[in-house]
Amino acid sequence: MKKCYINLVLAAALTFSIISCKKNLTDINKNPNASENAQPDYLLTGATKAVVDTYWGTSNNMDASLLFVQHWAKIQYTDPDRYIYANTAFNDLWNIGYSKGVVNYNQIIKLADAQANPNYKGVALVLRSWVFTLLTDNFGDIPYQQASNIDQYLTPAYDTQQNVYNAILEDLKTAQALLSTTGKAIGGDIIYNNNIGLWKKFANSLRLRVALRIADRDAAKARQVLADIQAEGSGYISSNSEIAQLIYQNSPNQNPISNLFDTRDDYRISKTIVDRLFVLNDPRLPIYAAPTQDATPQTYVGIPNGLLVGDASNLGFTKTSKPGTYFRTPNAPAVIMSYAEVLFDRTEAAARGFTNESAVDLYNQAVQASLTQYGIPRATAVTYTNSAAVRYDASNYKKSIGEQKWIALFGQGLEAFAEWRRLDYPQLQPAAAGSLNGKMPLRFIYPGTEQSLNGANYTTAVSRQGADLLTTKLWFDVN
Repeated sequence: MKKCYINLVLAAALTFSIISCKKNLTDINKNPNASENAQPDYLLTGATKAVVDTYWGTSNNMDASLLFVQHWAKIQYTDPDRYIYANTAFNDLWNIGYSKGVVNYNQIIKLADAQANPNYKGVALVLRSWVFTLLTDNFGDIPYQQASNIDQYLTPAYDTQQNVYNAILEDLKTAQALLSTTGKAIGGDIIYNNNIGLWKKFANSLRLRVALRIADRDAAKARQVLADIQAEGSGYISSNSEIAQLIYQNSPNQNPISNLFDTRDDYRISKTIVDRLFVLNDPRLPIYAAPTQDATPQTYVGIPNGLLVGDASNLGFTKTSKPGTYFRTPNAPAVIMSYAEVLFDRTEAAARGFTNESAVDLYNQAVQASLTQYGIPRATAVTYTNSAAVRYDASNYKKSIGEQKWIALFGQGLEAFAEWRRLDYPQLQPAAAGSLNGKMPLRFIYPGTEQSLNGANYTTAVSRQGADLLTTKLWFDVN
């Protein structure tokens, strides 16, 4: 009995020693100079910068969507321009979108609730909705409901694209109700410098964008969203001074395109868009394209998309045009949503009969807003809008809007890719030496890690949506 008692005492002492040691180690490993609780303003800055860098950066923009929509082309290392990708090619949008975007915005939402600051929550919901839109626009079915709690759902299930869009619309409606110009101030906002009134307009503008994403599938829902926006009354982005964008600084916080061109020279402007701008006598040509280094008869020379390496390089590095210097400067903005896009969206809503606005008036304003966005004089913009080739065609609104929106979205590869698939204009031809048997990409392929780490849910999504191929059409892409 005495021996048993001694053993119990020794066990208790050992347990106490382990607990004490663990506590001491915990105390020792604390950084006295670091906060143990994240601050919402720092999280907001960091998450936004990380997501915008990815949105405007190499793997999803320059090496993919800008090539798909034939804004840019490649003069060397041409595999991406020929639609040849590994299953790691689109990892950045997926990984950073979730790990640095969704996760951090979820944390801001929790902190906002704890601090009773609805404006932080509203802004985080708007930005999280934008990230989810980028993800579903390009991959299709994605984790949404379970992505809000990664600690509980290490292998989250995929939601259908239809359900994701509907949930985004609900989140944006909630965000709009939370955002208050008379509420608590926020910090760390590198998009609108903490101006809540502009966040309310941006929230509505995103609601309009998503409503049109689903319009060919659920016109009644889209119409109701626009009615709700009108009833709410905050309006949309209403001038070029209200564009949702991140204006970069000098190195190391420079624009990702500028950073890339500091060390690489494998991108050129696409012949497709150069030819179209020449035909239209479009004053944006010298902004979108740089003059060739060597003198050429046309000054601005694009290259065909999807050439073999030898054929592309034979066109000459000094005889073909890079994207314009406007886009290659360190301080060039990464545009998330322009005033011109909002006007084009309102044009389409009117053309579909969702609103009582004048489609032709909004279209003219949209084209002119795109030109004046780049400093082109208003008189020049008006003349351009009135030209026969640009004039609005009410009998084929998708063609008028689609072609001019494609030009206006130059540089915004992911958005241009979504709108080209939805509107089916302009009618682009597949890459010259493309690898898809005469077809063009219609989506991104899932990261290979989803197959290995989230295999069951990945398999379910693919069996429902269609093969995990570039050519699989997504739910919103009807025609």
